[in-house]
Amino acid sequence: MASSASRKVLITGGTGFIGQWVVTALRAREFSPVIFDRHYVPRDPTTETIMGSVSDKVAVDHAVSGVGGVIHLAAQLGTQETVEYPDFAFETNVRGSLNVFGAVRHYGVPAVYISVGNYWMDNPYSISKHTAERIALMFNREHGTQITIVRGYNAYGPGQKVGPVRKIIPNFIVPALKDEAITIYGDGTQIMDMIYVADLAEILVDALEQSQEGVIEAGTGRPTTVHLIAEKVRRAVGKGQLTFAPMRPGETEHAIVLANPPHPKATTTLEEGLDRTIPYYAEMLETTDHL
Repeated sequence: MASSASRKVLITGGTGFIGQWVVTALRAREFSPVIFDRHYVPRDPTTETIMGSVSDKVAVDHAVSGVGGVIHLAAQLGTQETVEYPDFAFETNVRGSLNVFGAVRHYGVPAVYISVGNYWMDNPYSISKHTAERIALMFNREHGTQITIVRGYNAYGPGQKVGPVRKIIPNFIVPALKDEAITIYGDGTQIMDMIYVADLAEILVDALEQSQEGVIEAGTGRPTTVHLIAEKVRRAVGKGQLTFAPMRPGETEHAIVLANPPHPKATTTLEEGLDRTIPYYAEMLETTDHL
């Protein structure tokens, strides 16, 4: 961001898992985060929050009008979860992103759009996210916008929900803590690039602050099979049993999802990240029966 720009940064989807960490990273650099989200989650009352959906063009325009930059995280998540009912994924991830891109064009502010590493997969989530990525690059070329693409790989860390969208790390850790079956979909040879969420948040804020161009790969570049991730979780927790189930709809057997090139700020190892993450779910299990 230019030094003369407002220090206010709008985070769409700011109450979500990654959004919480981006808010923290922005504050550490003396930015003023402004959350824009359709969900109300009580946070620090000093954080400005605007209730609204990215699908609402007027609400998005109004929110962007008062800030100096945007980090666009809001999305409908899920692979299997979006296969049966894809409409909301395209409404949010494509139409909603068009509204954000149109607003940043109108007000001339820089933006960062979080895309996905598995953009080539044939499920509504990957297709819609990659469609928005291409639209952003078109806006840059044809309209002179400054929208940086950050392809976020498999983020994990404290604060990530167990459901309704099933993410790999919480859905390995929680059964392990309960000494239940840790379910691996497919044969476990799929390769994933696991990035600790605090590293990803720093990369996103860097991309906005520096108005970087093009597509940034936000991953470690370290190949880890799903089977090995499950084993590392089981060893770190000290209990749990591995079991296998058929691949879920929308996912690809033997997939390789890996950042190329790796990002220099994606430094946290999986072992370090698990050590920071497991206590979060252990504490949650002590206070609730609904994980």
